[in-house]
Amino acid sequence: MKRVPKRTSVDMSVDLARINLESPVFTASGCAAAGKELDQFIDITSIGAVVTKSVMLNPRSGRATPRMAETPSGMLNGIGLQGPGIDEFIANDLSWLSQKGAKTIVSIAGNNVEEFGKVADKLRDIPGVVGIEVNISCPNVENRGQVFACNPNAAADVINTVRRNVSASMPLFAKLSPDVTDITEIARAVVKAGADGLSVINTLLGMVIDIDTLKPKLSGKTGGLSGPAIRPVAIRCVYQIRKALPEIPIIGMGGIRNGRDAVEFFAAGANAVSVGTTVFNDPEACVRIHDEIAEILQEKGLRSIRDIVNVAHN
Repeated sequence: MKRVPKRTSVDMSVDLARINLESPVFTASGCAAAGKELDQFIDITSIGAVVTKSVMLNPRSGRATPRMAETPSGMLNGIGLQGPGIDEFIANDLSWLSQKGAKTIVSIAGNNVEEFGKVADKLRDIPGVVGIEVNISCPNVENRGQVFACNPNAAADVINTVRRNVSASMPLFAKLSPDVTDITEIARAVVKAGADGLSVINTLLGMVIDIDTLKPKLSGKTGGLSGPAIRPVAIRCVYQIRKALPEIPIIGMGGIRNGRDAVEFFAAGANAVSVGTTVFNDPEACVRIHDEIAEILQEKGLRSIRDIVNVAHN
């Protein structure tokens, strides 16, 4: 039987940029594809939302192997945004999610600003899509490999273009990179450009060397570090952004393994959380963490998930 959240007296529902969701726990982009694998273990309609793997305009094979490497407190990946392209994604993955009745936040990526706009345009009026996560943390190939999210002007250009290519009511979440000097500068720029919320954070850029060959383990040399090692960085970023932008909805992510980890994010200012790397060894993690959050709040005598959001700022 598929796992579903336990009944609780705690109100676990959240309102996030005009979306009402029964749970504050989502999947994290890239760690559960479009939810088909997880659906063997959990009822994917019972979690807050399925955040899909980032999809681009055209099919993409990604980087050559090896493209994953374990680290002592997480993992490094350099997948290279492998995917089927937006048309096949809509026909197969989004169609399946819609039939299931899952709430879906589609993560989109692009090689340039124009491509982001074209991908966004194809997502107009797709059943079940409740939001779009704009992955501005991918390389900007038109600017010598720079990442959009590391430059406030480039980041704003992407969000502005996506905003013009979707309906005015479609919530947009800009996914931010921690590899910047001041993440609040980027946050302010994308909100001003039209982002309704923020996904904080993407992976940190890292590298692993094979001590036998003395060469990088990943074919692309560098990759994104995820897992418990990055949680303190993610908490800091959420806290700083919440202080700078008190009203903006935030989806927090980075190294969440259990309910206690998730509560840290809520206290720092997140309104919801995405669970990623831990799903690889516990496919029931999203539901388990939902239950653990509810138990912690109940032990504290709190009636709603909203009662713990921002408390670290008091």
